[in-house]
Amino acid sequence: MGRRRVFWDPTGQRFGLPTFPWKMAPGHLATKRQLAADGLRPGGQQVCAQVMWHTRRGGRAAGVPKNIGVAYLYDRALAKPKRKPTEAQWEAIAKALRARRICPECEVEKDYCLPRRYGVCPDCHERTEAAR
Repeated sequence: MGRRRVFWDPTGQRFGLPTFPWKMAPGHLATKRQLAADGLRPGGQQVCAQVMWHTRRGGRAAGVPKNIGVAYLYDRALAKPKRKPTEAQWEAIAKALRARRICPECEVEKDYCLPRRYGVCPDCHERTEAAR
């Protein structure tokens, strides 16, 4: 096991929460992304465990050193089904996405979302750059 053994704390005595090394958590526990992939959400339950691993990117959780990654785990048995958006929510999403495709300069609707770094379509951006 080597370096993984550092994160083996199934009782939570050392880290405050039951802690497992990467890919060694029990099958009934899942991250938010894993729950979402199964059409579930945590549903208000508290974090019941965590997975920790060594990384070069740095931890994003409060109080975690930069060289340690953390993923919080939830119990699948307590998870609830994802909510379905209402018709009004779907319409609002479609309207917002359409607004992201309309160039404010030439007012043409593109078949893709405009790049945010320019704020206009690539054609209008090229014209303004060429005019400089």
